[in-house]
Amino acid sequence: MKKLLLAFHFLTIIPIKEMGAVSEKDMGSASALFPVVGAVQGGLLALSAMALMKVFPAELTNGLLVLFMVIMTGGLHLDGLADMFDAIASRGNKEKKLAIMKDSTVGPFGVIAIVLVILLKYLSLNALLLHSAQITYYSALFLMPVFSRWAMVPAIFHCKSARQDGLGKIFIEHTGTKELLIATLLTILPLLLLFPLVPYLLLLAPFLLTLPVLYIFCIIAVWFSNKNFGGMTGDTFGAVAEISELLFLMTVVLCSQKYI
Repeated sequence: MKKLLLAFHFLTIIPIKEMGAVSEKDMGSASALFPVVGAVQGGLLALSAMALMKVFPAELTNGLLVLFMVIMTGGLHLDGLADMFDAIASRGNKEKKLAIMKDSTVGPFGVIAIVLVILLKYLSLNALLLHSAQITYYSALFLMPVFSRWAMVPAIFHCKSARQDGLGKIFIEHTGTKELLIATLLTILPLLLLFPLVPYLLLLAPFLLTLPVLYIFCIIAVWFSNKNFGGMTGDTFGAVAEISELLFLMTVVLCSQKYI
């Protein structure tokens, strides 16, 4: 239970009561339960969409859903995305890039990255609603946070730390094969629970495809971070979460439009 509370503490703005003494191992291995946090967030998104659709037009509903995504995380992952893009834009050495990521100021490239990701998520939700079955739309809202939180785990598993301290280093040191396997099983489980709800299994095909897509993206993200920063940090993990959400939606839209 302590690890689950820690996972919620790291990934959401949900207030968590005092947990007592917490070790670095507890903190780092909480990554195994990231998909559970995503399932709660996804459930809230899907239920919110069902309620909002009764009141607002689809486009406005999707805009509000994107806003809810930001609120639920407190903008934490978007902040990491912005910091990473500001660092990349600096074209400095690894030490300078790490210093920029640690700076709380958001530069122009960080703002551009945030705007583009939010805009593309909104457009992807609109396209998904237009080109897919309704059950696919609601399933995507539910599964998107699950898969994106899972994507952080293989990134943590495969990477090295760019810093000698910080929360990112703790996750890297304590996320092993066991945590990766648990996170993967917890990601597949919600997908299995959708089987009785879909009229035919082909509707789930886009979601199955997103797993290898996101895994490949994680490997690329680790390689890119090693090259530019000497490893990964908490900011780059946040960027992985944000970009994974977008890749998830775009993959489902592409598959739904062409094959379903």
